[in-house]
Amino acid sequence: MLGESLLTRTKHLLKAYGLRARKGLAQHFLVDGGVVKKIIDAAGLTRSDTVVEVGPGLGVLTEELVKTAGYVIAIELDRKLAALLSERIAVKNLSVVNDDVLRTDAQALLMPLGVSEYKVVANLPYYITAPVIRHFLESSPKPRLMVLTVQREVARQITAAPGNMSLLAVSVQFYGAPRVMAKVPARAFFPAPEVDSAVLRIDVYQQPKVAVDDIDVFFKLVKAGFSANRKQLINSLSHGLGWEKSEAAALLGKAGIEPQRRAETLSVEEWGKLYAVYRHAGDATWSR
Repeated sequence: MLGESLLTRTKHLLKAYGLRARKGLAQHFLVDGGVVKKIIDAAGLTRSDTVVEVGPGLGVLTEELVKTAGYVIAIELDRKLAALLSERIAVKNLSVVNDDVLRTDAQALLMPLGVSEYKVVANLPYYITAPVIRHFLESSPKPRLMVLTVQREVARQITAAPGNMSLLAVSVQFYGAPRVMAKVPARAFFPAPEVDSAVLRIDVYQQPKVAVDDIDVFFKLVKAGFSANRKQLINSLSHGLGWEKSEAAALLGKAGIEPQRRAETLSVEEWGKLYAVYRHAGDATWSR
């Protein structure tokens, strides 16, 4: 299929099955064979791999995944597209799940196959990028890696270094190491979105980057730090936690972090240090 015009094939399939790109689901079909190859290469697939594909659409990427991976579980929300995919790619190493990916359970998906390791490959609709990433990084078991086509600006945010960090960057880098593998122009999709995309790879750690005994409490602290946009940490933490500034200053001082710094300048490791002090402060403060 990569040797043919994917744009022509896509238009033909949509017409043949009476389908169209659904704006409400932010459907943009991949029509660039070169980008498909970059996604496959980024995933480093072998016949021993199980892949969970999110949003397979017409199956352009799925067709290549079943050739290189041992087994593919394709999760498609659109009922008509799910039926089309099952009909078009009737192979033994593919199962199509017609469901909302955010309602799926990784363990339940993998149990019939008797495996626990898997990779996620997805051409994600922009509006669910962050929820899908969080869904898998917080799942059990977690994927070994994720290869995602996402909005280029979102890829930039996720891979940011201290100085330009965001809540999203901390949320991803806590669980894995992200890097941009390729740039993807808007014309690689039909219909073309208004912005360019990127192929993002996240190598997931076996254990989070910093040791914390309560992940929910850790992210409560991080969210508090980012609660007041581009404010000094002494102000954002006191605002987000409902503390007096003197309490926030004391917390930062014990962690060795200047109170005038801003949340976007902190590394994941520094958030870990701040968390350790936060937890040690006791129930009277952090559990308010």
